[in-house]
Amino acid sequence: MGELFHMWNRMSLVVRIMIGIVIGLILALLFPEQLSVLSMLGTLFVEALKAVAPVLVFVLVLNAIASHVSGKETAVKGVLVLYIISTFLAGFVAVVVSFIFPTTLTLKTEAQDVAPPSGIGEVLETLLFNIVTNPVTAIMEANYLGILVWALLLGVALRGAHSSTKTMITNVSEAVTKIVQWVISLAPIGILGIVFDTVATTGFAALGEYGRLIIILVGTMLFIALVVNPIIVFIATRKNPYPLVFTVLKESGVTAFFTRSSAANIPVNMNLAEKLKLNKDTYAVSIPLGATINMAGAAVTISILSMAAAHTLGVKVDLFTAVILMVLSAVSAAGASGVAGGSLLLIPLACSLLGISDDIAMQVVAIGFVIGVIQDSCETALNSSSDVLFTATAEYAKKRKES
Repeated sequence: MGELFHMWNRMSLVVRIMIGIVIGLILALLFPEQLSVLSMLGTLFVEALKAVAPVLVFVLVLNAIASHVSGKETAVKGVLVLYIISTFLAGFVAVVVSFIFPTTLTLKTEAQDVAPPSGIGEVLETLLFNIVTNPVTAIMEANYLGILVWALLLGVALRGAHSSTKTMITNVSEAVTKIVQWVISLAPIGILGIVFDTVATTGFAALGEYGRLIIILVGTMLFIALVVNPIIVFIATRKNPYPLVFTVLKESGVTAFFTRSSAANIPVNMNLAEKLKLNKDTYAVSIPLGATINMAGAAVTISILSMAAAHTLGVKVDLFTAVILMVLSAVSAAGASGVAGGSLLLIPLACSLLGISDDIAMQVVAIGFVIGVIQDSCETALNSSSDVLFTATAEYAKKRKES
């Protein structure tokens, strides 16, 4: 047993996760009822990640700002620009794809117990109130905008603190990071439970009716991940982007796909950024910020489902309206994390631009929940993996300019 344990630990985390996926799939197909307790493993893993992520973000950002040496450069501004460019391009590509491959839906279901925002003003209002939330509530509710603001303010205030105080903050940061590493090491077992639960309880039969829509959504997100994002990386770094692209998809995208939570994937991204030897002062801020505003996948979902509703109803969308939809999708996507239900509940907002009633829009939202097993998984994988991708890109671009 001891030798097997050492062999297991010597394997890379990605290999162990793939083994967990295969075992979870086999057990779900063979013993879906007898081993139902395995579902709990996935829930425990995701909840553990969600529990540690807010504390990790708070102490890392606080430590990075408080310990920042004057004159020491970071690449946070560059990362922010890349986030914005990527999200807008994702919305643009999604609208173009919707024109090339028009999709119609069978509208027969209704979304229950969901309340979409009434307008872009409500989305922005939610974000503003998230910013001024008190720090304890922000950490308890995993409100990352509030956490970032308080960590930045306290970090600036503590810049003039005694060295022993800064040392204590650094020690706490390192301790929390160690706990995160312990949690991440349980990823293969947790993902085994997630795969088992998904296949045993949900299955994929319900997805057949919406196969074309799923293919278009997933295909567009793959195009963003494998074509658009690499082009952005190449323009910024003038280097072959694919080694970095494949690394972040493998190390970050896989776990994000199964956890379906950008917040839960923050510790995984922090760990990957450290492995890539990125500047801690940069990634301590850019990664939690990316989990809030870097929403290319959400922009794709909002655009394609809204355009599908328009095609279903025979609504003609002109080029000018399509451009506005692209911009609205990108801006709304950045606010998706501040709205319960994420990107799907912003679809009625986009549909209203096309003159589509809330009754119809909410049926589209319901379809989004049906295909969420695939849609939300791919969306999260694209969003979360690109947080590390663009953090690394901004640093490499900065080094290229300095050399």
